[in-house]
Amino acid sequence: MATRKFQIYRGDRDGGALVNFETEVKEGMVVLDVIHKIQAEQANDLGVRWNCKAGKCGSCSMEINGKPKLSCMTRMNEYGPDETITITPLKTFPVIKDLVTDVSWNYTQNKRIKPVKLHPDAKTEKGYVMYQKDVDRVQEFRKCIECYLCQNVCHILRDHDKKEEFVGPRFMIRAASLEMHPLDTEDRIPELKNDFGSGMCNITRCCTDVCPEHINLTDNGIIPLKERVIDRYYDPVTIIARKVFGKKKKKLPPIK
Repeated sequence: MATRKFQIYRGDRDGGALVNFETEVKEGMVVLDVIHKIQAEQANDLGVRWNCKAGKCGSCSMEINGKPKLSCMTRMNEYGPDETITITPLKTFPVIKDLVTDVSWNYTQNKRIKPVKLHPDAKTEKGYVMYQKDVDRVQEFRKCIECYLCQNVCHILRDHDKKEEFVGPRFMIRAASLEMHPLDTEDRIPELKNDFGSGMCNITRCCTDVCPEHINLTDNGIIPLKERVIDRYYDPVTIIARKVFGKKKKKLPPIK
C-alpha cells in the first residue's frame, strides 16, 4: 500500500478549481476505486457518475491526466509512483457538479437521425434475411456504450464548439449503422451533408483512438459516409448518371 497524490476538479456550472488529495492506494485499484475512497473518507459530497464498474455502461467517462478515459478501466499501475494524477470532467460538455457533466446534447442529436425503415418486401416466411457479412458490418457500430469519449475528444466539438453544425463521431456512426443496413430504405445522405456536418470531419482518428470498445469509427464508418456524400454531390460522373438513370435504390438480399 502506497500513498498517492491526486488533483480532482471540484466545482459546478459557475466555476471551480483543482483540489489536492492524498490517499493510500492498494494493488489492483482503478481510478474509480480511488475516487470512491476519497469520496468516502475525505469529500463526501464529491460528485461522480458511475454504474457498472465493468467498462460497459459508459457512465464514468472523465479526463485523467488530460486524456479522456473510463475511470473504471484505468488502472493505477499505469502511472508512476511519484506522479500526481489529475482528474477532471469531460471538457466538451458543461459541468453539473465536480466530475459530472451534462451530456444531454447527445440525446438530442440521436433524435435527429431517421430511424430504420425496413423495405416492405423484405420480410419473408423465414423473417428478415441478410447476408452474414452485412450483419457483421453494422454489428461493430452497435458495440457503442455511449461513453461519449469520442464526442469529447473531437476537436470540432471540443476546441471549436461547433455543436450546432456537427453531430460528432458517435452519431456519424449511428447514421452509418443505419445507412449500411441492407434492408433499410431511408435516405440520410442529404442530412449528413446539410445538417449533420459530415464535411467538417478531417479524419484525425482521435475518436477511434479513445474508443473503449475499439470501434474503428473513422475507417469503417465516417470515411464511407463522407464518400457517399461526395459521390452524390460532387462526383460529376455520378451526378450525370443519376440524372440519366435516376436514383439508385438499395438492393434487397436474395430470398432463400
